[in-house]
Amino acid sequence: MTGMSAPDLPAFDIASLSDFYRNGGSVADIVERVFARIAQVDDPGIFLHIADRQAVLAEASRLGAYDSTRPLFGIPFAVKDNIDVAGMPTTAACPDYAYLPEHDAEVVRLLREAGALVIGKTNLDQFATGLVGVRSPYPIPKNAIDPSLVPGGSSSGSAVATAQGIVSFALGTDTAGSGRIPAGLNNIVGLKPSLGALSTTGVIPACRTLDCVSIFALTVKDAWTVFSVAARPDPADAYSRALPAGTRIAPPVLTIGVPAPADRTFFGDTAMEMAYGQALETLKRLGHRLVEIPFAPFYDVANLLYEGAWVAERYAAVKTFFDTRESAFHPITRKIYGGAKALSAADAFNGLYALQALKKRLAPVIASVDLFCVPTAPRHYTLAELEAEPIRENSRLGTYTNFVNLLDLCGISVPTATRQDGLPASVTLLAPAGKDGLVATLGQTLHAASGLPLGATGWPQPAPVAPEPDTSADDRVDLVVVGAHLSGMPLNHQLVALDGQFSRAARTTADYRLYALAGTVPPKPGMIRVAEGEGMPIEVEIWRLTPSAFGSFVAAIPAPLGIGTITLADGTAAKGFLCEPVAISAGATDISAHGGWRAYCARA
Repeated sequence: MTGMSAPDLPAFDIASLSDFYRNGGSVADIVERVFARIAQVDDPGIFLHIADRQAVLAEASRLGAYDSTRPLFGIPFAVKDNIDVAGMPTTAACPDYAYLPEHDAEVVRLLREAGALVIGKTNLDQFATGLVGVRSPYPIPKNAIDPSLVPGGSSSGSAVATAQGIVSFALGTDTAGSGRIPAGLNNIVGLKPSLGALSTTGVIPACRTLDCVSIFALTVKDAWTVFSVAARPDPADAYSRALPAGTRIAPPVLTIGVPAPADRTFFGDTAMEMAYGQALETLKRLGHRLVEIPFAPFYDVANLLYEGAWVAERYAAVKTFFDTRESAFHPITRKIYGGAKALSAADAFNGLYALQALKKRLAPVIASVDLFCVPTAPRHYTLAELEAEPIRENSRLGTYTNFVNLLDLCGISVPTATRQDGLPASVTLLAPAGKDGLVATLGQTLHAASGLPLGATGWPQPAPVAPEPDTSADDRVDLVVVGAHLSGMPLNHQLVALDGQFSRAARTTADYRLYALAGTVPPKPGMIRVAEGEGMPIEVEIWRLTPSAFGSFVAAIPAPLGIGTITLADGTAAKGFLCEPVAISAGATDISAHGGWRAYCARA
């Protein structure tokens, strides 16, 4: 790994640069160091267009003194060259397609408004079609960790620019995995937002119904900062939607779906397989519950992406240009798009029908867990291996990514280990749309647990910072849950479905006894208040619901359970589950000595 050695140089993560500016550091100095870093890395494949140095310095000067109200003040970033930046050519890695936009893409506009500085436009698999990063007529970006390996695509230039410490973050796009695969292969974070969370106005479409702008960053915190700035509904984008980002406070115990061992495939890369196993052990060590899920239906979804409807959608995006300038396309890209010309409207509808059937089949599976953890890429490929099998190896890289947008999931890829051969390993956390905050929170914990340096820079991870408290729901009602609704328990999904937000783990005062009720499915406990001196503290969780959700939840509680006021050991009180005494006399077992339902369930 290479890195800049100047002792006074801050790491280029957003927090470090913000501290640098807060303490009087110069934005112009950072701009100069960015351009010095470009020269030092000396990779002509990263950028297709680099901003004029004097123009960036002038923009830096216009920022003025440090302004804490601009969360990206003086932060350098790069933009994938299928996303418009005013005054910089957009090519989509096809020189004959090039045009000069007059306006920034909406996402770029928002980031610049927040103080960020565009350094340049980055290379990509042509028209964002590929996961390898080498389908470009320009020089190919070098994998930041090992130049003999593919850099990953389609957002190869953006990932490498970030991994090399040239910029603090970069924008990519993600239709089939292009915001995750190059992140995983270059030891950085790749945030793939919920579809529609970030505007695609000013973005050349690949599959317009599946496209999203993605974020490459050195840390999860940086990726989340950028996402928070850019996630705004856009009336000009027909696919934009207002989605809750989700709470950044994760329950202490998550139910995490993982591919069943028989469905895991690494195509002979035993080091990647071992690294994935180690990541799962880390999740267990953090206290989470892993559930093995048959993954064949997910792979069936993935297979649809390069059949029928969605290949035709790629062709439709550039139909006029392709039909008149087919020779301008990269040979592999031309083959993919050309195949779509033979598809009919019936083929497209048949693809949509197949997807809908698979969505219905998978809906209860997705609802049964809080999120999923999958390998980001099944293996690393050398450039020589790719040259020998360009279609097959590209397809294999998408094993754990191609199904994600088709199923309307959000995700984040985070580095988890350095393998014995020095190559990076990564996992991707996935959850239903609108749960971006949940995957980011666990992703930040996983990345911190790895202790890995940032990208290929050698810069250490910044000191961990506790997630900021969620202040967006002050009107919510606290609910004390005791048993089957605890995190990771069978009925917790009922709270999640009502957009319940985990607040904290707690303990009652020593005024309660806990019983395992007889004949309940799923098994449930009942807690009752007893006379002073006859009870003991019981472990509980506090969840927060909107008033309307609280009302709906309470209305559905079956006898003999009900809601009463529960006093907590921290001196507070909240509404929560209590049990009618009649149920205790009907064969219930006193389990108070275990101190809580979770401990009782784990007694074996």
